[in-house]
Amino acid sequence: MDEIEIPQYFICPISLQIMKDPVTAVTGITYDRESIEQWLKTSKDTTCPVTKQALPSDSDLTPNHTLWRLIQAWSAANASNGMDLVPTPKTPVSKSRVVKLIRDFGVPSLYMNALKKMEVLAKDNERNRKCLEEAGVPKAVILLLITCHRQGKISCLEQALRILHLIWTPCSEIKALVNQNCDFIDCLTWILLCETENPVIVRTHVMVILKRVIEVTNSRLLEKLKPEFFKQMLRVLKSKTSQQATKSALHILIQTCLWGRNKSKMMEANVIFELIEFELEKPEKHVTELIINLLAHLCSCADGRAQFLGHAGSIAMVAKRILRVSPATDDRAVQILKSISKYAATNHVLVEMLKVGAVTKLCMVMQADCAAYVKEKARGILRLHSTLWNGSPCIAVYLLTRYQR
Repeated sequence: MDEIEIPQYFICPISLQIMKDPVTAVTGITYDRESIEQWLKTSKDTTCPVTKQALPSDSDLTPNHTLWRLIQAWSAANASNGMDLVPTPKTPVSKSRVVKLIRDFGVPSLYMNALKKMEVLAKDNERNRKCLEEAGVPKAVILLLITCHRQGKISCLEQALRILHLIWTPCSEIKALVNQNCDFIDCLTWILLCETENPVIVRTHVMVILKRVIEVTNSRLLEKLKPEFFKQMLRVLKSKTSQQATKSALHILIQTCLWGRNKSKMMEANVIFELIEFELEKPEKHVTELIINLLAHLCSCADGRAQFLGHAGSIAMVAKRILRVSPATDDRAVQILKSISKYAATNHVLVEMLKVGAVTKLCMVMQADCAAYVKEKARGILRLHSTLWNGSPCIAVYLLTRYQR
């Protein structure tokens, strides 16, 4: 293979590999389609890599059929020398074809076949996904899922979710559709309860899409989320559907707990107890970061602190995570201890903090390579209850006095 002399004009100027789908730009230079499309997609200044002339990102790329036939004939002639045959390029999907598939959604006997064809196109390449998006497929699929919810149909859920998972983009049209009402969020919550053929795949896709939906949902709708919504998020966590679903559920809870009475709704669903139980099973570090972050938010309210302290292992678990996971976790864990020691510091709680090593960890934070603001939080907690903790061997006087306020 190394001894074969490859004609120079078979080589893409960008990838320096033999072109599999040669296309000619408006500047007259031929590139491999995948390489030039990636160039146009990622470059800030879209110029022709060879001529340096301006090349619009929506520039037409003309298939170079003559060059492709020459490359194919040459690769066939050199097959005995180890040269791979160049496959026939797939014809790019047209917008008119996609629009026709969308119309088939309205025909009961055709919509399943249309979904399957769309899924194949979406999986094929980035170019097809872009065409599907521009033709309005995300909106059409969302409306189809809402219709399925209203009619109680589950036959097409998996295919529709796969497509939406592949081509979702937070464009203005999708944002407007999501924010018109709660129907789509209710629809996704309903799908989590459906008995489908591949429940792990379906629920994982639902959670990823739901995370994206929550990211573009306005505060008015976030404040109106139903208690059932939070129960379903908790159900996903407890079921351990998949790592992706778990992370999406935690992201959703973090984002939604900031609005309206959502913290109270989470308290009603017993979220804090389940988060602590989940964390005690030692999940991966990123999941721990999300759990500690969410607990810090929930402990900012009185009910959250009460529920946190209601779990026998809560303080010990948080203390153990400090200086073991990440700087972000250190900050949020110290914030939890700050909230507890400032607003719920009964004698029993303070003694427990000492017994389970929380006070020792705060002292270690003061000496570790932590951010200054994290050390300041730890110092504040130690000073706040220095009278009670001062007799402990883990507290040295210099830790309370060596750093000025």
